[in-house]
Amino acid sequence: MDLETYLEKNKIWYRFIEKSETVHTTDAAKVAGVPLQRLTKNLVSVTDGGEYILLIIAGDKKVNLKAVAKLLNVKKISLVPFEKAESISGCPPGGTPSVGHKTKMKAIIDKQLLENNTIFCGGGSRDRLLELKTEDVIKLNEAIIGEISK
Repeated sequence: MDLETYLEKNKIWYRFIEKSETVHTTDAAKVAGVPLQRLTKNLVSVTDGGEYILLIIAGDKKVNLKAVAKLLNVKKISLVPFEKAESISGCPPGGTPSVGHKTKMKAIIDKQLLENNTIFCGGGSRDRLLELKTEDVIKLNEAIIGEISK
């Protein structure tokens, strides 16, 4: 199911923003005129037990993998390499949305993002962003809220 169909099916408010193709969060924020702290990095990761986890943090932050491991009560969690992430999420790195992935994953959203009514994420491709209500991202993912950035 494509991203737009997924959002319509779930009766979610959304807005796509077309932009030139980018991979890096900073570049995407600049070309789309979106504040970096409201643009998410959606990072596909894997626990030492092989469970895929989506980590959602603000574009101006770095993920704290030790905090994630502690929150999930696992020994280790690591980021999935770029070339493998697309096969799990269904979208290319730089276009990964915060919702609607090919593989159902547990999601953790950084507590700092809750300060925003809406957040921006990859729109399923590298040439568009998607604006969503933060509460919808939490609801659709049944996301865990935690302090996972630094």
